[in-house]
Amino acid sequence: MSAVDRALPSRRARILPTLVLLLGAVYCLVPVAWVLVASTKSSGELFSTFTFAPGTGLLDNLRDLFTYGNGLYLQWAANSVLYAVVGAAASTLISALAGYAMAKYEFRGRNLLFYAILAGVLVPGMTLAIPQYLIMSELNLVGGYWAVLLPSLISPFGIYLARVYAMASVPDATMEAARIDGASEYRILGSIGFPMMVPGMVTIFLLQFVGIWNNFLLPYIMLSDESKFPITVGLYTVLSKGSGQPTLYGIAIVGAAVSVIPLIVLLLTLQRFWRLDLLSGGLKG
Repeated sequence: MSAVDRALPSRRARILPTLVLLLGAVYCLVPVAWVLVASTKSSGELFSTFTFAPGTGLLDNLRDLFTYGNGLYLQWAANSVLYAVVGAAASTLISALAGYAMAKYEFRGRNLLFYAILAGVLVPGMTLAIPQYLIMSELNLVGGYWAVLLPSLISPFGIYLARVYAMASVPDATMEAARIDGASEYRILGSIGFPMMVPGMVTIFLLQFVGIWNNFLLPYIMLSDESKFPITVGLYTVLSKGSGQPTLYGIAIVGAAVSVIPLIVLLLTLQRFWRLDLLSGGLKG
């Protein structure tokens, strides 16, 4: 059998996975494409033209968006940035500390704690919204920024991911050598542990940022003041008023399109950390 004949089965074996990935990409990107195209249409074009035909109302929609409620969308965007950046950064730090500790230190109850975190990964976040509301209510925090920020600080999946990454990327031999040289545990964490865990921490930050940015249920039940809404809840209130005012549909759609931009920028900015990690892995190999 020639080399060409042997290569044909391997090529055919790659066709099905490639098709599945392409279908998955189309399934995920079609709604995004619809939002981007629909954001260019005026209220009249939105329901009278072909779905994926661009419109002529983009500039008007953007003007209406940023002037709605005397700039209320910008306030919602600032709130979303606050919730997502602060929540994701704090959650990443907590996850990294907890994951590092469970991966590199022996202590009583470590396995039990890890299994409890695994159980937390399996619990849908939606089921925790009501208990979290009751807890925030007891603390008299409902209606404020802390009611949205505090529940986002602990991420079971983030802790699990940090533990797995710390076990794989921080060598025990390196830590022992640092201890022999007289380095404290805090010095080892800051000089060895965290630098080696940077790609994993970036992943946790990105996942948390996207999760908090797109979160709807928690701020919806926690907040009643419109000025403290994130973009998700704010656009929902706009859309709920759209039946009486058709122009609000265009505002909601272009607002959703604009809200995707920070996620794209964040992904493009942080992906270099994954490239560096793959490069370092190749060099180590």
